[in-house]
Amino acid sequence: MPRVVVDVMLKPEILDPQGKAVHGALERLGFDGISAVRQGKRFEIELDGKEASDAVAEIEEAASTLLANPVIEDFDVRVEP
Repeated sequence: MPRVVVDVMLKPEILDPQGKAVHGALERLGFDGISAVRQGKRFEIELDGKEASDAVAEIEEAASTLLANPVIEDFDVRVEP
């Protein structure tokens, strides 16, 4: 069964308070050498009876209308084997 993955991240110019909180926690726990953390979302969509290459355009439309807010988020759609 083919799987399409959609990764959603805040645009670089948008502040990420959750990422900053995680970064601070990592520093307090002693993890050195981490300069920044950004948090995002990952959606794994399994396709039933469709070829992944045929469904990518449909998944991209779903990502731009439901899974991501294109005003403040970027998304990437890819097919996993």
